[in-house]
Amino acid sequence: MADAVEEALQSSWDQDLAEALDSGGSDMEMERGIVQVQEASAQHRAKMWKIALNVSGKGDSLSPWDGVLDLPEQTLIHNRSQQLIDQLEVSEDERSDMVSDIESVITFYCKSRNITFTPELSWPHLLKPLLGLQLPRSDLYNCFYAIMNKYIPRDCVPNGRPFHLYRLLLQYHEPELCSFLDTKKITPDSYAINWMGSLFSSHCLPDVTQALWDSYLQQADPFFIFFLMLIILVNAKETILAQEGDSKEDIIKLLEASPSLLESEDVEDLFSLAQYYQSKTPLSLRKMNQNLFGSSLVALKEEDTDLSQALCLPVSVPEILQANQQQQDGVRFFVVDCRPAEQYNAGHLSTAFHLDSDLMLQNPSEFALSVKSLLEAQKQSLESGSVASGEHLCFMGSGREEEDMYMNMVLAHFLQKNKEYVSIAKGGFMALQQHLVDMNVEGLDSSYVHWIVSTSGSHSSLSSADGDSLSSPGDGKGVKSLVNKMTFALKSKSVNVKEKMISFIENTSTPVDRHVSSSDRVGKPYRGVKPVFSIGDEEEYDTDEIDSSSMSDDDRKEVVNIQTWINKPDVKHHIPCNEVKETGHMFPSHLLITATHMYCLREIASRKGFAYIQSRQALNSVVKITSKKKHPELITFKFGSNNSAGVEISAVERYLIPNAGDATKVIKQQIMKVLDALESS
Repeated sequence: MADAVEEALQSSWDQDLAEALDSGGSDMEMERGIVQVQEASAQHRAKMWKIALNVSGKGDSLSPWDGVLDLPEQTLIHNRSQQLIDQLEVSEDERSDMVSDIESVITFYCKSRNITFTPELSWPHLLKPLLGLQLPRSDLYNCFYAIMNKYIPRDCVPNGRPFHLYRLLLQYHEPELCSFLDTKKITPDSYAINWMGSLFSSHCLPDVTQALWDSYLQQADPFFIFFLMLIILVNAKETILAQEGDSKEDIIKLLEASPSLLESEDVEDLFSLAQYYQSKTPLSLRKMNQNLFGSSLVALKEEDTDLSQALCLPVSVPEILQANQQQQDGVRFFVVDCRPAEQYNAGHLSTAFHLDSDLMLQNPSEFALSVKSLLEAQKQSLESGSVASGEHLCFMGSGREEEDMYMNMVLAHFLQKNKEYVSIAKGGFMALQQHLVDMNVEGLDSSYVHWIVSTSGSHSSLSSADGDSLSSPGDGKGVKSLVNKMTFALKSKSVNVKEKMISFIENTSTPVDRHVSSSDRVGKPYRGVKPVFSIGDEEEYDTDEIDSSSMSDDDRKEVVNIQTWINKPDVKHHIPCNEVKETGHMFPSHLLITATHMYCLREIASRKGFAYIQSRQALNSVVKITSKKKHPELITFKFGSNNSAGVEISAVERYLIPNAGDATKVIKQQIMKVLDALESS
């Protein structure tokens, strides 16, 4: 009985569909209803897609073109067009016309958009599903243009912005899988460039692509491709992680072919899962990247965040404030304020938990206790339904890059623990202050000033960018949140930082070199090409240095057994440490000192007992060894040479070394021996 009713309803729907299509209307409700059809004839699907793409009734865009195929890359376009037709089962009579259609569409698009067709572009794959609709050339071009303009992101090229954004999305939801691929040096563009550039038509069977596009055009959301790609990887997670011993190339092949396993009946589940993950993702992902889609003549803004350098997904301050005022089923943030204690005490978001990032270096055991308390506070706030509750961790710094380097180290700590739902407040506390000032000035919501309180419970005044203060209204009596109460006791144990945090590599003070020789000839520089070497404890980090740790590729590094190298007869000293990157990431490493060189072996997380040779530096190229007064265990080595223009820095390496004083002493002694040998030669 149920089947009979369903069949009758479907028959009625098919009739309504045909009438709706023939009417040629463009009402939004009709469009969405049309696109819900799962099985339609080629003729009906063609009308359905044209309406969804808003090209129904559009004229012939090719009419002004003279039809001349004379681009420098014309041979490539023709060959790619021919290869596409070879994949399709078409008669000999149709082949030449179809090749001509494809070549004409691509050629005119290149000419009209002033674009050069290159081998990695997926345009022929994008045309494949459209060819199955038997469209006239003018409609074929209009549909192709509409899909390119609305659904294919700008910069969809190797190392392009969309793939950096996709990696951040993968890290947000599946940090373990993201970390595995990062370790293998497998970037999303290496396996997903055709997924994104063809909307999966490059790897899916024609019937699967048609079913997928039916639903995708119904979704009418260009960002939805990111979530479909995410589900493809989530579904293959166990298989991917099981490929630990496989080569990078084999894993990329496995990843690239993943969509080919989809069947038509999988599409509904694929979209349902993608919608679920979308609901668990901050809206900032799309709001901060709206210019990825649209006319390719509009360039990306220079001030746009460089996503390739982003440590994790950035979230806007307005979203953070609004999210926790909404219903429980959306994205809600548990905000973690990582500024030094004195800054937090002076004023902070009323719902924020304080985790002093300075503790990570100054007092690791207390930092571990604070992290444990943080997770417990998050759990309790979720259970109590507090306004501060949220399963999504959002870390907030000061908004000043030089200070937030320490927060980045804390962020890296959580990411290395494969903690999901980790984000960073874009612009930090300064952006929060400015946003609240703007809201207050515009009179949109004067209660916004109550968002910021001091530890004493009083509301803080808001400062605009130019330093003008806006005092908050009311009697000044603030109510501490649940999180404030829980973190207040912790702050009594924290070390109050009296000076503003500075970064590892920037300082406005002028460094003073102290030249050292075996007889401590202070002020006497070494002549010729011999190095200028100094040891100091000033906070004297330059901004124009080269970070050698970012210049190497693990694929080209030698893999060695750590213990074998430590036991080598020429190794005089072994110093366990953590290599510190500019982003704050730390990697367990080993410094090995020989008579002439310093080696850094970075442990391979996936291969216990083995390491990459991260760097090999001659001791006679050491220019400076510096430490920070507040963090003496953080040591910076500068390598370079002396020339007529002065000291030229060629590399900078930073390490977190327990008992750094003893370590630098033995390194200094070995350097002095090398310098003595140079002087006597």
